[in-house]
Amino acid sequence: MSRLPLIEENPGSPAGKLLTETRMQLGRVPNLYRALANSPAALNGYLQFRRALQAGGLSPKLREQIALVTAEVNRCEYCVSAHAFRGSKLGIPDAELDLNRKGGSSDPKVAAALTLAMEVTCNRGKIADDALDAARAAGLSDEELAELIAHVALNFYSNILNHVAEPELDFPRTPLLDD
Repeated sequence: MSRLPLIEENPGSPAGKLLTETRMQLGRVPNLYRALANSPAALNGYLQFRRALQAGGLSPKLREQIALVTAEVNRCEYCVSAHAFRGSKLGIPDAELDLNRKGGSSDPKVAAALTLAMEVTCNRGKIADDALDAARAAGLSDEELAELIAHVALNFYSNILNHVAEPELDFPRTPLLDD
């Protein structure tokens, strides 16, 4: 049972309107968003940040892969399950998703991006110069690096919210990897 109430879509309330917007963006309203809707300001900020990043230069697949590795590092089973499901819907093969959860990929540029995302998450942004240099050497531009960090931050936020709220899982369960 969720430790924060899961707010229902009520078109007459500020939170309800935002949940309707969520349904328009995602095709459904996951329990994470219902928990976040306890504060319309928090949900609105999350949705605006998410929308802004969707307009960025990173592909939808890479955005999901970053979300997946961030969730795995932060041990958020809800988010791992959600992003494994969404990654699969985007056509990312299961074997690739398994690599992504460990910070790897069959694509060298994606592997570099995920390694950096993992480093940023593990070290709360305090990364060594060589981690940044390796990402650049793999072809990531400074714009992509800044956007990658923003995606880590967005997903870190949802991971923390899920740890606190503990909403019921409403995606197919993907167990966390063993330590």
